Amino acid sequence: MSPRPRRTLESKDGAPGRHGPGMTEVTFDGLVLLGAPGKVMTPRPASEQLVAAAAARLSGCGARVADVGTGSGAIAVAIASACPDAEVWATDTSRCAVLLARANVRLHGLEDRVSVRHCDLLEDVPAPVDLIVANLPYLPVSSAAEHPDLAVEPFDSVFAPGDGLGPYRRLVDAARTWLADDGELVLQLHRRVVVATRAELPDLGTALDLGTTLAAAAA
Repeated sequence: MSPRPRRTLESKDGAPGRHGPGMTEVTFDGLVLLGAPGKVMTPRPASEQLVAAAAARLSGCGARVADVGTGSGAIAVAIASACPDAEVWATDTSRCAVLLARANVRLHGLEDRVSVRHCDLLEDVPAPVDLIVANLPYLPVSSAAEHPDLAVEPFDSVFAPGDGLGPYRRLVDAARTWLADDGELVLQLHRRVVVATRAELPDLGTALDLGTTLAAAAA
């Protein structure tokens, strides 16, 4: 795969890009993106492995990809940049995240291949989907005090009620409807990448119910 050109936050005439108060520049997977600390979770280097796992599974045949819980749009933009034939749908329930993701899509000139929707999980994504990627909240609310490094992030983007795995359980259930017969689900969970084919979704759901992950599914 040939190296991707590096884009910076500049306007078309070469002047520095303008962004509002509280906005920052963030580098993710070699791409410069807009960030909104405290409003939208800042993408972290650990999530670059999710992009690599997704890109390795795309054959360049116009696959449809869904990035669920896109946040800043970093993963969606990185996948679209790495896989020029991919059609990417990015979703989030946060209006701030959707606005930021759309700005980052425009920044990298990907409006023709990346669609950002304000919806829950896969609601506005056309089926079937060849690849679903997600880095959803998975830490229990009760553990918030144990993660002072995450205090600057929007609470709901990191922590979830109960054991924290509810968002992933819901996504696995939805994936049974949206995923193509030969499609795959690629998740980031506790800084690991977990991969499941459509046939493996019931086992992944069971593993999540038990609070574990499938060792065989680790990429």
